[in-house]
Order: sequence, then C-alpha cells, then structure tokens
Amino acid sequence: MTSLTDSYRHKGMRKKLVEEVREKGIKDERVLEALEAVPRHFFMDSSFVEIAYQDKPFPIGSGQTISQPYTVAYQTELLRVERGCKVLEVGTGSGYQACILEEMGARVFSVERHYNLYKKTKALLAEMNYKVKVFYGDGYQGLPAFAPFDRIVVTAAAPYLPKPFLEQLKPGGIIVIPVGKGDTQVMKRITKIDDAHTEEEHFGFFRFVPMLGSKAR
Repeated sequence: MTSLTDSYRHKGMRKKLVEEVREKGIKDERVLEALEAVPRHFFMDSSFVEIAYQDKPFPIGSGQTISQPYTVAYQTELLRVERGCKVLEVGTGSGYQACILEEMGARVFSVERHYNLYKKTKALLAEMNYKVKVFYGDGYQGLPAFAPFDRIVVTAAAPYLPKPFLEQLKPGGIIVIPVGKGDTQVMKRITKIDDAHTEEEHFGFFRFVPMLGSKAR
C-alpha cells in the first residue's frame, strides 16, 4: 500500500480525471466534488500510483478490482444520495466507493466477503479518518442487524436481486445494482414504493466482477 501522501501533483491528476468523468456525462456536482476529494491512489498498491487517475479499473487482490471512476460516479449519481442517508454497500472492495459516499454526507455500512480485503480496507479507512462501518460477511444477506437503509448500492454483478435487499430497504428507498449472469450486466435502479410495490429502471450495460455468496478467506 502506498503511503498516505496526497501531493499537488496527485490533486492535479484528480482534477483532470474529474473533467474526464464530467465529459462522459456525469452531471451531479456533488458526485464530482466527492471524486475530486478522495485520493484514489491511497487504495492501490504503490506500483499503481502513476496510473491511479486513469479512468480504468485495476486489480486490488483476492480476484477483485477497484472500479473505474466513471462507474463509481455513475452508480453514485443513480443512487441520489442525500446528506444523512443511511447507505448499505455490498462489496467493500478497496473502500473507494464507500469513501465517495461518505464525502457526500452518507452514513455508510459496507459488507465484504473476502477476509483479507475486509481486514486491509477496514484498517486503511480508519487511517484515512473515514467513519465507514465495515463488516466481514455474505453480501447476499445484507446487514439485517443495521436495517433499514435509505439506499443500497451493489458493487459486484448479481445474478438476481437478493430478497434481503428489498426487505432491508425503507419505503421510498433506492437500490442500484448491476444484474446479469454473463460477461455484461444491466445497471438497474429499483425504487421501493412500499412493501408490495417497486419501480425498476434500466441504465445500460456494464462489466463487474461476479457477486459470490458466503464468506471467503
């Protein structure tokens, strides 16, 4: 892991990345400000520092990746996060998405099934002074002990919408989740009208690592 030094050069690269993401269609200024505030190179191995601000995913170990910044911004924009929102993130990964959400004023609860990633990311977020609550567990189960949530964001490809997510979402709440069993997934936004009704919207195709059940060492 790189040392937590955020230089003027890093900030300049981040500003450039934000403009690139803006040009690709992200309009929510709060999302763009959060993207500019969070040092992405902190979440990557020191060998990646020079390329940390390219708009690409990169490996972070345990077969996982840190998502492309545009994808992080896109999901975050769809989520319609408001200050004070209680957000469940399924798939902590590097912790980058969780920090973007906290920068926007969300209270973030995040679950990760890979123990090594969970341990590493929890320590990093504490060192960075983020208050994200990180848990080691099976993402398919959500976090029932901390429900209900205002928002749920899933950062891995789910073959279907797990039932616990809807059960743990408040009425009026939003889930953003990539769904599909193949190489590409459909980005869905599901709004819970009430316990019996939902509204589903589709937002194009993306590529995510698969969402797996149970826990892994």
